[in-house]
Amino acid sequence: MSVMVAVTDSAEGQNALEAAYAEAQRLGTDLVVVNLRLSALDVSEAPEGLRLEVVDRRARRGTAESVLDALAERAGSVERLVIGVRRRSAVGKAVLGSLSQELLMEADVPILAVKLPRPTRSGKDGEAGQDVQHAAGPAGAHS
Repeated sequence: MSVMVAVTDSAEGQNALEAAYAEAQRLGTDLVVVNLRLSALDVSEAPEGLRLEVVDRRARRGTAESVLDALAERAGSVERLVIGVRRRSAVGKAVLGSLSQELLMEADVPILAVKLPRPTRSGKDGEAGQDVQHAAGPAGAHS
């Protein structure tokens, strides 16, 4: 079994990669990194000993299609998909589609959705933690 992560060229993508490192270590499994960037992905910060495979986005394939294709090619061997999600306004949620939304609807594996920490408000002590949302894949799938 393995964990898969979709990594975009954004802060959310980097956050998803870091969460996927931790998730793969927690589960004691390898990591499949789907690079959705248009450039090479630096995985030099991966924890030592973590087995990982980088799959680059295929030409002429959309970002969601690339992730779904990678899942299909590894059918039955991916235990969880990790994605980064962006906070959006109510209007943004209603009008705009997104990679994370498409993957939440189409992927047939449990999904770990991670958000960037909320910015700390001035005058408040403490550090924001990483928000994590678990979303089940097919009906009855739980993480």
